[in-house]
Amino acid sequence: MIENIKNTFNESIETIQASSDLAEKIDSTVSIILNCFKNKNKLIIFGNGGSAADAQHIAAEFIGRFCHERESLPAIALTTDSSILSSLGNDYSFDIIFSRQCESIVKKDDVVIGISTSGNSKNVIEGLIASKKLGAITIGLLGNDGGKIKDIVDIQLTVNSSSTPRIQEVHRIIYHIICEQVENQFTK
Repeated sequence: MIENIKNTFNESIETIQASSDLAEKIDSTVSIILNCFKNKNKLIIFGNGGSAADAQHIAAEFIGRFCHERESLPAIALTTDSSILSSLGNDYSFDIIFSRQCESIVKKDDVVIGISTSGNSKNVIEGLIASKKLGAITIGLLGNDGGKIKDIVDIQLTVNSSSTPRIQEVHRIIYHIICEQVENQFTK
């Protein structure tokens, strides 16, 4: 069992190190989000399961703080309202739970992040497509080979792994880097 634990740590480390190739795309993402906030636009984030929790985590870091006191920054996770999610899923289809919310919330020049470890989550795809139509800048926080979403978004941050836990671990590092870099520009 100890050997399995050590192997898990090593797999995680290898996936993290391989993902350092995303530094340039992460830097571009930081610039896009900074411009969004500086121009009084908002960040909208969504995903399913663990990715839904990550969406909420990202929004909380921007609304509250990451490491330093600063002004609150407008971020919304579309996974927090159980009445909206369940009514849309029941009355329409689970596939439209994000696109329908985006239709009413997303404005031109907002930034929308769709999170999908497979890159193929139908409702994330539909939410990103709806957001692009409304003039938002779209970012995919993805895994595997980026799936269908990599061809939809303006920037794709793809963790090249087929292991969902390893992808999610690197996603957390990526969005923590983004939060830290953005916050540094707003800290007084």
